[in-house]
Amino acid sequence: MTSLIVINSQINLIILFINFLKLKVMSSKVVVVADATTNSVINLSNNPEFGYIRVEQTVNQYDDNGFLRRKKLSAIISGPIGDLQDAGYYEGQLLDGKIIVQEAMEPFNAKNPERDLKVAGSTGIVCRVDGAPVYRRTLYTEKQNLTDTFIAHTNVEEIKAAYDTVKSSAIKPNEDFNI
Repeated sequence: MTSLIVINSQINLIILFINFLKLKVMSSKVVVVADATTNSVINLSNNPEFGYIRVEQTVNQYDDNGFLRRKKLSAIISGPIGDLQDAGYYEGQLLDGKIIVQEAMEPFNAKNPERDLKVAGSTGIVCRVDGAPVYRRTLYTEKQNLTDTFIAHTNVEEIKAAYDTVKSSAIKPNEDFNI
């Protein structure tokens, strides 16, 4: 009887561990990434007293139809150079937080509102709601209760038309095409 209880406890532990692993696959850890050009983790901003590091995370995103897409998000952690150095960030470092997406109808940066415009892929078209632009940014946070905030844009037809133009020009053979 005691051996059955032990086996049951071990099975429950294994199931718990498997479920834990499944949760971990849903979103990867946030990883510190070095700049591809400079190979530096801490990068200088326009003001030499401040800098930033870039972090990445791969997450599962589901659309309104339940369709899954694995998406790599990146975010910037900025601060005084000394604080970034003292924090000891290094390439490949895993961080416990997460990267969230925030969308809003007001710019996140009043001095440079164009920086955070939400653009539809490679079309260059700004996503809009009734003519007003949507702003988008990604943010690293250690607060687990914060979640993504998305705003559905209303200029869907304009964006579809732009994608259709790209598709149709991509499949037309040029004049030199001959079989």
